[in-house]
Amino acid sequence: MNHTFDRDPSTEMATDVTVRREAALSHNEQLNNQGRRTERRHDRLKWLVPVHTLSGVILGILILHPVTMVIYCFEFHPELTQSGVLHLVASRMGSAFMPQMWPMTGAFALIGGLLGMGSGLYARAITWKLLLVSQLDRKLGMTIHLLIATGESDVVEFKSSLRWDHRQKKCNKALEIVIVKTIAGFLNHDGGDLLVGVADDGSIVGLEDDYATLRKKDRDGFELLLMQLVKNALGGDVCTLLHAVFQEIDGGDVCRVLIEPSERPVYVQHEGRAWYFVRTGNSTRELDTKEAIDHIARRKSRL
Repeated sequence: MNHTFDRDPSTEMATDVTVRREAALSHNEQLNNQGRRTERRHDRLKWLVPVHTLSGVILGILILHPVTMVIYCFEFHPELTQSGVLHLVASRMGSAFMPQMWPMTGAFALIGGLLGMGSGLYARAITWKLLLVSQLDRKLGMTIHLLIATGESDVVEFKSSLRWDHRQKKCNKALEIVIVKTIAGFLNHDGGDLLVGVADDGSIVGLEDDYATLRKKDRDGFELLLMQLVKNALGGDVCTLLHAVFQEIDGGDVCRVLIEPSERPVYVQHEGRAWYFVRTGNSTRELDTKEAIDHIARRKSRL
């Protein structure tokens, strides 16, 4: 007698969720390792300007000073031979530290230091941008499915909608400021991912109800409204730190907003006052004046 057994759909679903979660956690650990390496490179950024400045001072004294003097001597003593030039360079380098030469040596040290500082600031700016690109690449390495599977955290937040109130079944513009506050929290922290169209439990809600409230009832209209809200409440300059990506999942659209950390403090301008929010754990919290000042000071020391 042959026996056939029907598979339990709930068991299959649970197994599939478990497998996806384990894969997500494994992938997330790899990305976190990359992130820690990026953070170590970020910590070294603070030494770039001092090192370049010191190098500039040394080059100013040991290179700029004697070379300038050699050029000056050539102008008035064109008969100098190669051996004479080498002797002149050696003597100028040796005399650079004599008391009577200190004013000129100090001037060249200052010039070299300023040049070194300029190169250090430029190198730090370029390195900072490269680190941001690396961080963005790391975030893009996680698909929306993986982000949902790993759940909310200090770098991931779920929101079911931008302005549609699913409880009241109507447009509720008060929800827009909630999105803006969340974005500000990420900007004032280490950046992160905001998934709009995903419920707190990770289920897909979609953006179709939001689309219905827009003049342009599609993804473009949604992104335009999002950027306009950010511009009005946070400032137009931070719009360049936001990157909206749309994906259809289980028949509904999800908007993934990749948020880079801001170099300047970002305040939410709302109801005639400025609010300062920061991401803490899996929530966004408003800081009072003292907390905000302390947080901004700590962030500046890291940048």
